[in-house]
Amino acid sequence: MSRRVLLTAGGLTLLAGCSAGPVQRIVGAAQTRPVPTRKPAATRSAPAGGRGSSRPAGRHHADNDGEPMFYVDDGPKVIALTIDDGPSPVYTPQVLRLLARYQVTATFSMIGIEVTENPGVARDVAAAGHLISNHTWRHLNLPLLSKPAVIDEMDRATTAIHDATGITPHMFRAPFGAWSPTVLRHCAQAGMTPLDWSVDPRDWARPGVPAIVSNIMHHTRTGSIILEHDGGGDRSETVAALKIVIPRLLHAGYQFATP
Repeated sequence: MSRRVLLTAGGLTLLAGCSAGPVQRIVGAAQTRPVPTRKPAATRSAPAGGRGSSRPAGRHHADNDGEPMFYVDDGPKVIALTIDDGPSPVYTPQVLRLLARYQVTATFSMIGIEVTENPGVARDVAAAGHLISNHTWRHLNLPLLSKPAVIDEMDRATTAIHDATGITPHMFRAPFGAWSPTVLRHCAQAGMTPLDWSVDPRDWARPGVPAIVSNIMHHTRTGSIILEHDGGGDRSETVAALKIVIPRLLHAGYQFATP
């Protein structure tokens, strides 16, 4: 699946993709928006790390204005791991086994058509206690679509996830991190919190395991939402990097939460 999209607006051609990270995102066809600089405050002493340091789901931290979440705010050294573009019959089970080994809970942003093709894998994610987020039906760039098409992409994915798992997702992640007023408005109408990220190791580009590990360890801070992928291509580097990163983060005292 291509991770780069050409946008044409007002005679200008822009190149966008999820590699852009949260520094600059598309809102509409010709607008960009900087990421808010707000970060959660760390006011208490850091908790001990190690296995079993995941926090349960249940606290959600959406901004009051309905803007996307870039950080979690569950206290010092609390972070979130998000895994996109599955479920995959090859890589999702590997990720699930790894998360179970370290008792870490993550958020899986699922593509509706992949859920329909792999409903058993989606059920395995839900049964393991992980959070499932809506990632649209086909992973299209939503600001380039008409309003009815945007709503259809979002609603079809919700239906597919519910049909497979019995869960109605309350989180939504836009493909490529591309938000628009229509997307945010429908999130509010559908009761879904828009979920973004603050750490992007570009694992989808397969830069090598050391590069993925270095990126995450260098950029992760209290409140970080880390972006990874279990679908959309060969994700063997992602799995190998997570085998290194998760124990390192736990050893550093981080706890994993769901948004």
